[in-house]
Amino acid sequence: MVFKVTVATVALAAFAGAANIKRVTCPDGNVASDEACCAFFSLRDDLQENLFGGECGEEAHEALRLTFHDAIGFSRSGALKGGGADGSIIIFKDIELPFPANAGIDDPVGDVSPFLTRHLVTAGDLIQFSGALGITNCPGAPQLQFLAGRPNATFPADDNTVPLPQANATSILQRMADGGDFSAAEVVHLLASHTVARSDTLVPGHEAVPFDTTPFTFDTQFFLETLLRGTGVPFGVNNTDGAESDSPLPQSGEMRLNSDFLLARDQRTACEWQLQINNQQLMMANFKRAMDKMAIIGHNARDLVDCTEVLPQPVPPVRKPATFPAGTNRQEVQQACPSPFPALPTDPGQATQIPACPDGDLDLDDC
Repeated sequence: MVFKVTVATVALAAFAGAANIKRVTCPDGNVASDEACCAFFSLRDDLQENLFGGECGEEAHEALRLTFHDAIGFSRSGALKGGGADGSIIIFKDIELPFPANAGIDDPVGDVSPFLTRHLVTAGDLIQFSGALGITNCPGAPQLQFLAGRPNATFPADDNTVPLPQANATSILQRMADGGDFSAAEVVHLLASHTVARSDTLVPGHEAVPFDTTPFTFDTQFFLETLLRGTGVPFGVNNTDGAESDSPLPQSGEMRLNSDFLLARDQRTACEWQLQINNQQLMMANFKRAMDKMAIIGHNARDLVDCTEVLPQPVPPVRKPATFPAGTNRQEVQQACPSPFPALPTDPGQATQIPACPDGDLDLDDC
């Protein structure tokens, strides 16, 4: 009897606590858990309507890339200067955008900067919110956390805070450990972003060159295809600066970053890399944890306000396992991890055609 009364008392206390949670009615009629979240409802709608269009397109891809290039501008050792996820890449764009590793970042900076004049948010919050919002349009992406309240940057980040694709595995892992206290496994988890990544600058004369065969779907194909034996470079254009390694599907227009090639085969990261293949839920959970950590580099989470509620639910994953692209097979895997490799089917047909647009169109001019 005493036990029953105690349980009932706890239940009533929990109910009373839940009932006393304060909700704020924003000026636009939306209801939030904190008034600091109110500005992000109109920003959400503006970004979706006027930038992303509700698609996992180039703008969403680039907004995600921008979150990293801003946040990793930090150094735990003090060897480099930077405030982390503070919007310095927008505020001090004249200084940071010319850095070699920021090639192409002028596009997303130009895309999102006008929203600062229409919404009462800081540059750091705008960058992280835009990335977290844009990726909700990508099938299979996880729900990222969004914390608001980053103050604006007061100084620029140094050059060399963003690792170059020409860098070796050791220097990349060292920079990521210094920049955000990321382990080798967490570096792999962050690289899930490359499943929806394309390059506008690394292959001369070509834009939107994808890193895997499904650039509009947040799936594990990237981790599989990076392990396949390279046969050549896309479009027959050889990037001679060391940023690119041979692609397994050059005839389909797929490229491979040399940094991805190395990390997929390095003893410190190879098994974690292989573990992501055909393990969608694991990849999603890993990416979420690593991104949530990255988004607050340079800040204390206790000083920020959780406004994740403003973000829409992401598009669910597609119901398709990882597959060897048509024309490839298990024999082409350059396995660097001793664990058993997953058994995967092969797509039928001739060489895979990679869509250039979210709707499946093969012509980039139609996007």
